[in-house]
Amino acid sequence: MKRRSFLQAAAATPLALAVPRAFAQQATFAPMSGDWKSYEILTRVEVLKPVGVSRVWIPLPSIDGPYQQTGANTWSGNATSAKVVSDGKYGASMMAAEWAPGEAAPVIEVTSRFQTRDRNTDFSRPDPSIKLEPAAREFYTASTSLIPVDGIVRTTAREVTKGAKTEMEKARAIYDWVVENTARDPKTRGCGVGDIKSMLETKTLSGKCADLNALYVGLARASGLPARDVYGIRVAKSQFGYRSLGAGSENITKAQHCRAEVFLTGYGWVPIDPADVRKVVLEEKPQPTTLADPVVPSVRKALFGGWEMNWLAYNDAHDVKLPGSNAKPIGFLMYPQCETAEGLRDSLDPDNFKYTITRKA
Repeated sequence: MKRRSFLQAAAATPLALAVPRAFAQQATFAPMSGDWKSYEILTRVEVLKPVGVSRVWIPLPSIDGPYQQTGANTWSGNATSAKVVSDGKYGASMMAAEWAPGEAAPVIEVTSRFQTRDRNTDFSRPDPSIKLEPAAREFYTASTSLIPVDGIVRTTAREVTKGAKTEMEKARAIYDWVVENTARDPKTRGCGVGDIKSMLETKTLSGKCADLNALYVGLARASGLPARDVYGIRVAKSQFGYRSLGAGSENITKAQHCRAEVFLTGYGWVPIDPADVRKVVLEEKPQPTTLADPVVPSVRKALFGGWEMNWLAYNDAHDVKLPGSNAKPIGFLMYPQCETAEGLRDSLDPDNFKYTITRKA
């Protein structure tokens, strides 16, 4: 090697070493259906400052299909009673526990076992026989309390899909619009609320996954495309090296994540996740980047039609009435819930309601 070439190589070495390891090892994001992976998570809930009868509802894996298989759920603790119940409308399963008045330290631990495998839709091979029954189509294009399909939502949907003729064209147009016109807001509590009417009226197109993916679902439904949110939690690191798209440790207490699906004739339920595209833009690098950054395009491409299943799907339920609760329905069930004689506790208030969720090695 010539001396000049050697000096140039030596000068470049510190720069190479300065590249964060995660970026150096990062691969193209490309989930493909393959082998099943088994997981086990432990959810521990403590009712702080109990008043009267205390009740807790813990979401359980409720979805079985080509990308997830649920296993056994077991519990331990000092509850007076605990049983698996369902919301009755969406089939959202949960462990419902109750403590009698006077129990000073209500506690329950629930272990859930399940298997997952990555999803990828082959858009080159449509099957015309794959259709949604009329009743199901009506169900998944209807309004919910947080996702109306009339008014400003329908007006926006028409603008977004203008010129789109087919279901596929509409679904992609909405996906691209959400990706390009929204932003992830790190100050949003939890995963957000998902009040899309308010988002559109105030032109505040920011938030987290429950906001951005709900916006997709609402615009899709308003365009006549059956769509649904799927609520869950990340359980492991991304196999593709994306630190923002996986759980950072075995403690997954704050790793909740909502995704979305749209039903396309010929393909069935197609997985999408525009919110995670915006998450990569904001969080993958030490400083926020743009959609044009090299870490983004493969994620944007893959998340229309695919999911990496280092994630557990709890349910796709909206407006959930907690069995046995005196409270009004909640918008969705993604966090453990607690109720005492004083009413429903704030699931994001650790001073009054404590829980930890751990992936067991």
